[in-house]
Amino acid sequence: MARAQPACLRPRRRRRAAGYRPRGPAPAAVRYNDWRAVELPDPGAFAPSLPVSVVIPHYETPPAMLARTLAALERQTYPRSMFEVAIVDDGSRSPPEIPGGLALDVRTVRQERRGVGIARARNAGVRAAAHDIVLFLDADMLPEAGWMAAHARWLHTVSDALTIGFRAYAAMDGIDADAVRRRTGSVGDMLAGRPVDPPANEGDMIRTGDLSSRADDPFTAVCGGNFGIGKSFYELLGGHDESFRRWGLEDTEFAYRAYVRGGLLVPVRGAFAWHQGRRAEERAEKDLDLQIQRGKAAHLVAHPGYRGAGRGRMFQVPQFVATLAAGDSSAERIIAAAAALLADRERDLALRIEIAPGDGDGRLERLRDEFGPDPRARVAPALSALDEFPASPFHVFVPAAAAFPEGLVHRLRARLKDAAEIRAVLPGGAEVSMTRAWALHRARRAGGAPGDYGDSITVPAAAVGLRRGPREPRARGREWVCADAPRCGAMPARQAHRPCGPPPAQPRGWLR
Repeated sequence: MARAQPACLRPRRRRRAAGYRPRGPAPAAVRYNDWRAVELPDPGAFAPSLPVSVVIPHYETPPAMLARTLAALERQTYPRSMFEVAIVDDGSRSPPEIPGGLALDVRTVRQERRGVGIARARNAGVRAAAHDIVLFLDADMLPEAGWMAAHARWLHTVSDALTIGFRAYAAMDGIDADAVRRRTGSVGDMLAGRPVDPPANEGDMIRTGDLSSRADDPFTAVCGGNFGIGKSFYELLGGHDESFRRWGLEDTEFAYRAYVRGGLLVPVRGAFAWHQGRRAEERAEKDLDLQIQRGKAAHLVAHPGYRGAGRGRMFQVPQFVATLAAGDSSAERIIAAAAALLADRERDLALRIEIAPGDGDGRLERLRDEFGPDPRARVAPALSALDEFPASPFHVFVPAAAAFPEGLVHRLRARLKDAAEIRAVLPGGAEVSMTRAWALHRARRAGGAPGDYGDSITVPAAAVGLRRGPREPRARGREWVCADAPRCGAMPARQAHRPCGPPPAQPRGWLR
């Protein structure tokens, strides 16, 4: 039987009547990122029923280059009556030139130039899109004929998939739009014999087994110039972050949110396109932009690969969110537990103290006085942890009644490894847990519990430093006596604390 989730993390279950069948694509219900477990129609038998919007960000793209891209879209196997093309111009000096006689439904959207506006352009394109399946393609890309169908086959089936296309790089000298339109084979055949740079994300595919392993960074494989997503899921994620105003990393940050929120990241090798130009072109300028934006990405992508030098810092999106459930514990016990969590070795953490807003015994006022000014703490938050911190990858639940020393979050993370969830239960029934956000979000959309979508580990309470039960700190005159001093943080203001020397090998809890 699936256990009940804490209220701060509890997924909303959908009521299904007998014989209920979901309309349209269903959310992913696989373990981890195991996209291979999804049943898809055979490519040869796939009959599209949903129309597609293709969004093309544009800025000063040479007319011949854009004409080749549009000619390649004319050769798609997807029915022409079932897709549109929205070109979003990011304030070019001259509007994009749309060749006459195109057999495509093409329209343009124009926005004011404010730095590199590719994130804003993608959001504007989605707002203008008339259809539920949205594919992103750069203005300098030549998609192969089956590119659109390969993306759409997945997006007909999984509502929260992010489909990742591939691209190679080749020079296009001597090739015009008519040559692309009238070719007899594939684009690759047309480019035979030319020097080619392979896809940049092949290294990620090799490292992660085509994103089917338990690696926690599949989002690094996403290429912004060739991916697909359902419009509803895109809007749920909040679209691209428009504060990115230089080249690069806006796609990585968006893909990170898609992954942490339980999206299924799918490598689609059939969704192949060719970049018009070798990879080395303009790299110096692009690499400079990447270096400048790494600081911004560190605040938004809560992964060690982006925060390697950030130990001890505070970030916009914390890696860990710890919810402390006050229950009927005393104010002293709650303060001690909150202080221990804030002093954890895992400093990249936000604390939420859940206590009834109408608490009338003075605990709420005292907690707000104690932690209200602390930027890492929230007292009596209005939103659930998953709604307040949707992009934080780890959610910890701790009842204040559970006695523990500092380091609980670090111990839980070390024991979790690559599992989806870890929990420890005290003999009295109090439960402490750490759960990956992608499993919580997936359970919220697809139903069930996080353990249905990845391994759920149960460990002895002592393995993560939990004691059998709490004992309140006791005063000796004006001195609070605590076995874990001075680390516990339980000392009330203006009261002396008895020094205890080095921490004991085993936590002793509160002294009598």
